[in-house]
Amino acid sequence: MATVSVHALSTGSITLPERFFISPADQEAKHTVPSLSFLIQHHSPDGKATRIVFDLGIRRDLSLYPTPLQKHCDGRQPITNDPDAVASLAKGNLSVDDIDYVMFSHVHYDHVGMPRDFTNPKTRFVVGPGAADLLSGKTKLNNGSHSFFEADLLPLDQTIELPTPPTESQSSQPSSLFSDERNLSWQPLSPFPHAIDFFGDASCYVVNAPGHLPGHINLLCRISPSKYVFLAGDTCHDIRLFRGERDIATWQDDTGKHCCIHADIPMAKETISRAKQIHDNGFDAGEGEKAEVEVVFAHNWEWDADAKEKGRFWPGSL
Repeated sequence: MATVSVHALSTGSITLPERFFISPADQEAKHTVPSLSFLIQHHSPDGKATRIVFDLGIRRDLSLYPTPLQKHCDGRQPITNDPDAVASLAKGNLSVDDIDYVMFSHVHYDHVGMPRDFTNPKTRFVVGPGAADLLSGKTKLNNGSHSFFEADLLPLDQTIELPTPPTESQSSQPSSLFSDERNLSWQPLSPFPHAIDFFGDASCYVVNAPGHLPGHINLLCRISPSKYVFLAGDTCHDIRLFRGERDIATWQDDTGKHCCIHADIPMAKETISRAKQIHDNGFDAGEGEKAEVEVVFAHNWEWDADAKEKGRFWPGSL
């Protein structure tokens, strides 16, 4: 039974006003939360290691964000951006040249870090379906200042955009960007309608996780025969949403525009529900046995504090 190892990476923190994320909310409350990234290591039967970094967190120099994002960051202070992904990898004696894939849960500013650090031509950047149109400006969102995207974020000749998941009447649609030679395709993986067996051995699934942003994806990683870790990105930002104690917040900006941290609220709620199903009920690992699933959100400050105390950050592991 193939497994991967999963390691948390410290890649900065931001401060979030509660009222933008949950309802009802304390209108004055703010929480400084991590923007977690992860290292996933896979070893093939011949011993070859393949390494994924899932998200890159906060950019180590805020002045390298475009002006609209710098302005947005002003409202998310205090922000920390040291260490970044490169420095965190170095703590376990890895460099950017050791990374085969940089995979983004989505392309919001607090997850994309500095892709240009990963200059090795072998490194592939992986984004979910629809992310390329956000970056190019073909798809435009009007749901808040957090939804500003950089057209030159990724080198297109090194980027894989996963195909559009199929509908009942339509097969999976190919990506417009660089295609991986393995012809990655979506398959049902209960309770998720669409998942990709990334290594072909059931050790790491890319899960389509719509709602927060076009191209939002999660990872389901088998770390032992009886346990999985579900890296849930921005499926939700506050654990009280996951527990069913709060609802998704909406607000009006200074111009009266209706905003939400999620691009599609009904789909976001459905994705939260599916993540809760595997958390509560476990995941069918085969032969009728249910494996435990630990769900980890990118901004869960409670998980972050506990993981640091238990040595789960690289070079430690989950």
